[in-house]
Amino acid sequence: MVLCQGGEAAAVPAAGGKEPEVLLSREDGAGTGQPCLCPAPGMEAVGAEERRVCGCCSGLSWPRCCKAPGTKKQAACPGLGLFYTVLSAFLFSVASLFLKKIEDVRSVEVSAFRCVFQMAFVLPGLIYYKTGFLGPKGKRVFLFFRGFLGSSAMILLYYAFQVMPLADATVITFSSPVFTSLLAWIFLKEKYSIWDLLFTLFAITGVVLIARPPFLFGSNVTGIEGSYTDHLKGTIAAITSTVSAASTFVILRKVGKSVHYFLSIWYYAVIGLIGCVIALFVMNEWRLPYCGKDRVLLILIGLLGLGGQIFLTKALQIEKAGPVAIMKTMDVVFAFILQILFLNHLPTWWTVGGALCVVASSSGTAIRKWRQSLKKANQNEI
Repeated sequence: MVLCQGGEAAAVPAAGGKEPEVLLSREDGAGTGQPCLCPAPGMEAVGAEERRVCGCCSGLSWPRCCKAPGTKKQAACPGLGLFYTVLSAFLFSVASLFLKKIEDVRSVEVSAFRCVFQMAFVLPGLIYYKTGFLGPKGKRVFLFFRGFLGSSAMILLYYAFQVMPLADATVITFSSPVFTSLLAWIFLKEKYSIWDLLFTLFAITGVVLIARPPFLFGSNVTGIEGSYTDHLKGTIAAITSTVSAASTFVILRKVGKSVHYFLSIWYYAVIGLIGCVIALFVMNEWRLPYCGKDRVLLILIGLLGLGGQIFLTKALQIEKAGPVAIMKTMDVVFAFILQILFLNHLPTWWTVGGALCVVASSSGTAIRKWRQSLKKANQNEI
């Protein structure tokens, strides 16, 4: 008999004249310590019409067994992670569309409702994983700023969605990877190359084409919703939201894996809810929507936002970050389509040009980081 474990074989005398077999130990969690039998290479079972199969490979015959030396276990469904990314982008875009359709609810109230949904989702996870509610003492300051900046980014983004075209606000938020690289260079001393600088300039160019400041484009600015003052306020809010979101990414890199991701989301939701409640009391604007339609839209925004986060998380668990970041540009495509179909607002050529600049910038940043990670992984294997 041949004892095969971990890709290495050791010769063992066969007993009783039986033909050689390969004894495989299951290391994939399915019955650990209970070996399964596969025919040795080039050998067939006596009196059997079919080749023996390995139970740990869902019926694959030798030498296609996942434990065979030099073979790799294939993914159950290639492209599933990218499908999850597209589905996440669609859910986020529909949630943004519903936000545009709400009439009597401010962005702060919508944010508070979203935080309540996240708290209800995360709380069972905190109890199950026994992470506690405050986190490690040395990480609480970072978690606080992660929650504060993340919730601020959400409130500002919702405000931008309400006062400016849906596609414009979505495009500006896609400059987040560029600002993340810049802030990581400043605070984490990560490498910042000439390519990063070029992508940053592309992103800034795209934002300028969308904002169209009068000192560059004149006083006659077309293709905006409402007054140019609201458009400018929405642009500033979207840019500030993008920088805040990029700052949260830098903080999460700083914290690393020392803090459970459920705890990070918990801080995001709790601090966001506290901030929203304080802001609403100061503005004396807290009220439930008068219209039943707005209440339904609020619930749908919470559910769609939560679903989008879940599918994006699942995508990152089974797919590399580079392809996910590139596929996430479907957010922009969905935003343009939904804006045309349901809001009857055709984007201008300035917006299209700005979108191309920002998408090219974020995609270039994602591709560059992806190639760097692959190169580093290959070097580690060597």
